[in-house]
Amino acid sequence: MLKNYSWKSLLFAITASSSMLLNKGLVSGAAWPLTGDVGCHDPTIIQEGSRWYTFCTGQGITVLTSEDGLAWSTVPQIFLNELPWWANYVPGHPELDVWAPDVSTFNGRTYLYYSISTFGSRTSVIGLASASSIDAGSWTDEGAVISTTQAGNDYNAIDPFFVVDQDGNPWLAFGSFGSGIKITAIDPSTMKPTGDIHSIAARSGGIEAPSIIYQGGYYHLIVSIDSCCQGTSSTYKIAYARSESILGPYLNEDGVDAMNGGVTVLDAGNDRWIGPGGQDVYESVIARHAYDAENNGAPILLISDLNWSNGWPTY
Repeated sequence: MLKNYSWKSLLFAITASSSMLLNKGLVSGAAWPLTGDVGCHDPTIIQEGSRWYTFCTGQGITVLTSEDGLAWSTVPQIFLNELPWWANYVPGHPELDVWAPDVSTFNGRTYLYYSISTFGSRTSVIGLASASSIDAGSWTDEGAVISTTQAGNDYNAIDPFFVVDQDGNPWLAFGSFGSGIKITAIDPSTMKPTGDIHSIAARSGGIEAPSIIYQGGYYHLIVSIDSCCQGTSSTYKIAYARSESILGPYLNEDGVDAMNGGVTVLDAGNDRWIGPGGQDVYESVIARHAYDAENNGAPILLISDLNWSNGWPTY
């Protein structure tokens, strides 16, 4: 079942190949000085009123909250029990292991897309829950959105990202490895796909976790590349390309198409923060995880202001 509670009643005392990849070099970023409960993988971030929320991969979807965006506390997870329909799409799914949530507001309602899968498999489904607000806390199960199978698809239905284009039309980007990043139009009445699935980025070395933000006349596609989930052995990086159309083509700073692996590295981490990725872009903020070399490779939430230089994203 979905968690049903009032947030106001909670006590917040819970403590590619090198020719296709243009690398700007090691970018550490001016991260916000976070404190408290900052363990997180694949964050999605949003501000509701004056309060911040971050949803993370974890048991039933881990939820963090903050009054100022700096001091974070854990509050109860979204899902208390596995939804019955998850097993129809992903047999053998390990109960409450829920991946890569994406939270957004649209037409006065809050929507939470998320992924159900198992590591290394394309047998996956993107699900959806909705609520009148995060603070209200009563989430409605909206069911399955997109599914894939290992045998039937060369792309993977995980890592969703909801985006509205400049004409007010909603879209869902998603994808991990395989044939890469996809995008599909969303029916605003159901918040589920309508029409074709389009390919916008692919890379033999691994590409996943799309975010799309409009800035300066371009749609900027921000992705994670290479390999995550190996602690300090992870090779994850955050990279980008841009397009005048939400459907592409997306080009990197050298003009190489993202469908041919053309992305520019934004953040390759540093000696402490290894393998940054699983990012989410919210307005002028970018959240991501990185593996902390000073804490046994634990995944930690990092947040920075997202800035722009010569028409390209930077920290």
